[in-house]
Amino acid sequence: MNSSMVNAINSMNAYQNKINTISDNVANVGTVGYKSKSAVFNDLLTTTKAQPEGFGLDGRLSPLGFTQGWGSRVTGIATDFTQGSLNQTGVLTDMAIEGDALFEVIVNDSGTKAYTRDGSFQISMNAAGQGVLTTSEGYPVSGTLADGSSGPIIIPNGYEMQVQSDGTVLAVNNSGTITVGSINMVKAVRPDAMTAISDNLYAVSAGLNVDQVVARIIPNGDNKIAIRQGYLEQSNVDMATQMTDLVRVQRAYQLAARALSSSDTMMQLANNLRS
Repeated sequence: MNSSMVNAINSMNAYQNKINTISDNVANVGTVGYKSKSAVFNDLLTTTKAQPEGFGLDGRLSPLGFTQGWGSRVTGIATDFTQGSLNQTGVLTDMAIEGDALFEVIVNDSGTKAYTRDGSFQISMNAAGQGVLTTSEGYPVSGTLADGSSGPIIIPNGYEMQVQSDGTVLAVNNSGTITVGSINMVKAVRPDAMTAISDNLYAVSAGLNVDQVVARIIPNGDNKIAIRQGYLEQSNVDMATQMTDLVRVQRAYQLAARALSSSDTMMQLANNLRS
């Protein structure tokens, strides 16, 4: 297999990964809190070919030799955490983050944490018959309780939930108001070290220290972060940008495929000449 075929095949693989990323973005244009992704490309090995001395003609300014590339490949997927638009729903369990932060949720019985911008929460009943604030997939929302401990947010039966802009959760009924706790929120210190997992969640990449990737934060006026109850954050996918990128990548893929076909044709001609 000659170098032109290797170059074309590597480029086609990279473009296919880019198309898959764009397809994922377009499919999630209506997903609450979804953050668009983009493929990060890097060049593969570039080699320098030597040329005979005869190529050093009078008037040549460039040195002898030429570089030969071997295509590109996708080295990672970057997530754009830019805030999407907020849509008012009026549902008390719907929450949106205004500013740069993430909700913290509990994903298993061991207390493993994950993070999300999807605030389409609900009240689910646990085994003890208590109302627990969870994501739409049933993961408990992590909170700091009134006694200072950390755990799921529990809403007493017969009470209505109210959430203040700083994340404080209140349980209200005709008898009065109870402070339940506050919703735990974090800021991504290293967004590049967060990996998208299932159910619109993000997790810290394996092998990294969580405290070096995310930092606990309390919404206030200084950091310009707030929770808006009764709102949902929409996807930040820009369809015009995605469709433009899709057309560009498709054209690039077609050119790489044509280069591969042309290389194959030349090899066939060379083989026929030898025979």
